Amino acid sequence: TGWSKLESHSTAQVRPPKQSNLTMSCCSKPSSTSNPTTDACSASGCRSSEILDSVNDYYGKDLQSTEDLRTDACKTAGAPPSYQRKILSRIHEEVLARYYGCGTPIPPALPGAVVLDLGCGTGRDVYLAAALVGEQGHAIGVDMTDEQLEIAHRHEEYHRKEFGYERSNVQFHKCFIEDLSAAGIEDNSIDVVISNCVVNLSPDKEKVLREIYRVLKPGGELYFSDVYADRRIPEELQKDKVLWGECLSGALYRGDFRRLAIAVGFQDVRVLSSNRVSVNAKSDKIAQQTACFRFYSELVRAFKLPSLEDRCEDYGQTATYLGSIPECPHAFFLDAEHVFVTDHPTRVCGNTASMLAETRYAKHFRVSERGAHQGLFDCSSGG
Repeated sequence: TGWSKLESHSTAQVRPPKQSNLTMSCCSKPSSTSNPTTDACSASGCRSSEILDSVNDYYGKDLQSTEDLRTDACKTAGAPPSYQRKILSRIHEEVLARYYGCGTPIPPALPGAVVLDLGCGTGRDVYLAAALVGEQGHAIGVDMTDEQLEIAHRHEEYHRKEFGYERSNVQFHKCFIEDLSAAGIEDNSIDVVISNCVVNLSPDKEKVLREIYRVLKPGGELYFSDVYADRRIPEELQKDKVLWGECLSGALYRGDFRRLAIAVGFQDVRVLSSNRVSVNAKSDKIAQQTACFRFYSELVRAFKLPSLEDRCEDYGQTATYLGSIPECPHAFFLDAEHVFVTDHPTRVCGNTASMLAETRYAKHFRVSERGAHQGLFDCSSGG
């Protein structure tokens, strides 16, 4: 389900394949082999403080507002849900002015949750989550850019008063998303990890995903937006500071992201939406560099559930949404292929059943017990 419908690869393969070391032309054929899916910097294996410094400068110094972006890759396509728009209208204008994201990665059913935002920037999504988790929940933001964090910290008291809280329920920490322990984030401590067009900026995506899996509680959810490419990006283009900062040359090939996710423990990644990115480059150079690629802004979710299998198996189960999530009274949208209409029993595979019965969504669903195995699940008949 999910990625399996977008990619023709078997979900049973968990190790990233050897990747081609391409030449400067984006349409060139491979010339030698390397494996940069575990280190997006290049075949040299550098984790690259150079890349991290470059991203830090780009978002801390080069960009002063959304208007300074040189492409549309880091801009959100489409409006967030109405209940989120109401909260966004209450967020400080300086926080909104320096927002760089490609989606709205805020799932429903958040009251009381602990939410972690990777690459929080000035804190837009942290403050949005802070309003949704309520005063008993917590929203944590981590970022490596001093200039962005300074703005986020500056408006903490403003948002505490705006939301009517007795005490602030947000925290901001400076650290790399590849090492969340530096921010004191412990194993199995987070309910939901979100991120908005940031993972592509990391030179070590596998380490980021492993850290996410580490800090999530059992049954916890990864829910994030990012940019992906329809093929692997040549090493030479990965070295371009602007292309990387614009969320383009650091974008993972979809298939490699799926393989990395499986390798770290996320057995079944679900796609909620996928939209072609209109690069709309402001320079001829960027337009020429990206002409041979298709980029996609995608919203995906995955769960820390050891019970998930690498294929959708049939155990004769059904799931019924109770309509009890306030922001989703009529239907619950699990992914692009599974929409659960309130009070309507729906056949589901074993993985989908686990996602609904072994997570914070359990109280909102009635899921039947797992029966005898009946082979592979026919995804065309479910959800």
